[in-house]
Amino acid sequence: MNKTLTFSARALIALCAAALLATGCAQNRTIGGSVDDAAANIALKANLIKDEKYDYSDVDITIFEARVMLTGSMRTEEGKAHLERLAQNSPNVKQVINEILVGEKTSFQQGTRDALIDQRLSAALLTDTGVVRRNYQFSVSDGVVYLLGVAQGPTELTRATEQARRINGVKKVVSHVMYVGDPSRVTR
Repeated sequence: MNKTLTFSARALIALCAAALLATGCAQNRTIGGSVDDAAANIALKANLIKDEKYDYSDVDITIFEARVMLTGSMRTEEGKAHLERLAQNSPNVKQVINEILVGEKTSFQQGTRDALIDQRLSAALLTDTGVVRRNYQFSVSDGVVYLLGVAQGPTELTRATEQARRINGVKKVVSHVMYVGDPSRVTR
């Protein structure tokens, strides 16, 4: 029985290793990079919760390969600049992309439309065989889709962008996507 169990355990480990290898080939992120991004996200959100000077309730934080993308709205330019400084000073953050708009909070109706766009885009990217979904993060704010991630090349990025443009209610698509071979990428 021990030999059977040992063989089964080895087979399971080999199968898991093969699955991880296949996944690694299909996606550009490392496990360490994903963990670092999650840690940066938690640290930044914890700092926002502690900071009572500004209202961050209409801010979305998206992180991919140590690049933080801020979307949504703040009431003042000072608040927007303060948020950017907090993001820049967070651990594991190499770049901050500040797409925050200064103005009123997103209305409930617009927030609902944005959430629907988000769900539709997630489904479209997941089912598009020409796009590696795990290589993209995105945020939707006031009908604008902000893409962040790493594309295999121009063809894949065009497909991802077109998927977003086709969705009803999308006003425009802003891409902060890099290509796999971009020397400025932070890979860990």
